[in-house]
Amino acid sequence: MSSSDPQAPPTQNNIALGVCGGIAAYKAVEVLRGLQRAGCVVRVAMTKRACEFVQPLTFRALSGSHVIVDDYAPDNPDPIAHITFSQTVDLLIVAPATANVIAKFANGVADDFLSSTYLACTAPVLIAPAMNTTMLEHPATQRNLERLRGDGVHFVEPDAGEMACGTIGPGRLSEPERIVAAAIEILKGSKDLAGERFLITVGATREEIDPVRFISNRSSGKMGFALAEAALRRGGEVTLVAGITTVNPPAGARVVRAVSAEEMSHVVRQQMVNHSVFIGAAAIADYRPTQRAEQKIKKSEDQMTLTLERTPDVLSQVAASRQNGMLVIGFAAETENVLENAKEKLQRKGLDAIVANDVTREGSGFDSATNAITIITKDRSNPVELPLLSKRDAADRILDVIVSLRSS
Repeated sequence: MSSSDPQAPPTQNNIALGVCGGIAAYKAVEVLRGLQRAGCVVRVAMTKRACEFVQPLTFRALSGSHVIVDDYAPDNPDPIAHITFSQTVDLLIVAPATANVIAKFANGVADDFLSSTYLACTAPVLIAPAMNTTMLEHPATQRNLERLRGDGVHFVEPDAGEMACGTIGPGRLSEPERIVAAAIEILKGSKDLAGERFLITVGATREEIDPVRFISNRSSGKMGFALAEAALRRGGEVTLVAGITTVNPPAGARVVRAVSAEEMSHVVRQQMVNHSVFIGAAAIADYRPTQRAEQKIKKSEDQMTLTLERTPDVLSQVAASRQNGMLVIGFAAETENVLENAKEKLQRKGLDAIVANDVTREGSGFDSATNAITIITKDRSNPVELPLLSKRDAADRILDVIVSLRSS
């Protein structure tokens, strides 16, 4: 595959290839060669057990680079290799990935070079599992795989066939060509948002009743931060207007905090002139108390009556005042008539697209690691209905629609 091949990544990419201890380790040689034919520069890291199947010299001869097994080894030229190795690559591939290494990744264990590299990696990760069928189907392995999917890790699923032990079933390492193709697909989209400047609202707002009480909602900020991380990975610049969140924003994003709907409206008005895409992922309170008590309201009666008023409609304000071809994307978290309500909101607010999800569905509500969404564009034809995905994968699918809107 030459660099002019339409399936090759648009520019030279740096790849980290992790090789684990299993009989399929020899296939990693073909993965390396396939990536090189696609124009990638590949460096290899091996576990100690992998060295019992294929010698590091093989990968060193083919890659032209030092193969790291133990970052404490005297011949290691970099004393902090797990940092520099992981944070200077465009993609980390682990093929084959054993049940042991998958368990380490899923549970944050960093007791060797490869697992430390995974924790320090800021690039997308692609894992190709390979193991005995019984090990693959064990509930512990399935939990670990699901956790990694929730963390945004990409997978090339193992093939079914005869194992080295004689067992027949799923668990064989997928063919090197498939692994390389999956890697190229990830890399192809990695910089397609270069030049776009994203303004994304994230998390929940709080509307104070008194100094200790407030009106809010269950939003965690996970979806908004996943969008920010995906946009950064694909070459975009990101400013986050963040309310109350339960997770940390991705590195590389500029963060402006705004606690109330009024504050968020003010910050967005200030920032929107400098941005080309607005995504309203925050769960902004629709109502606030008409008056905030200066002191804590004492419990004196069986009931307390609050008079509420509407908060600023940030999404409508942005859509009405946008300039220079800004795209405006909204969210519709619904509990009934999901598509109908989302389509009505899309039209009423003049959006380019809306992301609808049923927050009562298991695995798709607030603060979950996954989401099942439907993306509806302004022409309201052919909604993109997606299955339950990690929020990171869902974020990429939303960004794919933005790329499509920009090119239409």
